[in-house]
Amino acid sequence: MLALIQRVKEARVEVATEVVGAIEQGLLVFLGIEREDTHADADRLLKRVLAYRVFADGEDKMNLSVQDVNGGVLVVSQFTLAATTDKGLRPGFSSAKAPEEAKVLYQYFLDSARANYHKVAAGEFGADMQVSLINDGPVTFLLRS
Repeated sequence: MLALIQRVKEARVEVATEVVGAIEQGLLVFLGIEREDTHADADRLLKRVLAYRVFADGEDKMNLSVQDVNGGVLVVSQFTLAATTDKGLRPGFSSAKAPEEAKVLYQYFLDSARANYHKVAAGEFGADMQVSLINDGPVTFLLRS
């Protein structure tokens, strides 16, 4: 399981011009689910996302997590993160989990995030989404479970 996290000043997701999820300061989490991923992978990755220290402390060092700064978390499914890109000029998606199974694991990740943290918003699995953000830094990291 992959999480491309971006420290943001704000972010929002729209589906058909309707805002379905939005946060102010916090983390935008693009979630990629691979074929072999399990609930245990989701649990490990969520724990890392919530505790990962990417926000500045009083000395301007990345020592604070999204929880420490009481920021929001916006989770957006993005199966293209699981693409195979090492050959040719077109991505392959055989390493991505099948959509029906990925949706279940995405929902599990999202439900767990909401159970463990109070400021969680989300995109819509499988929808054509427009994501707007102001990346703060820019700060972007790719985490694996």
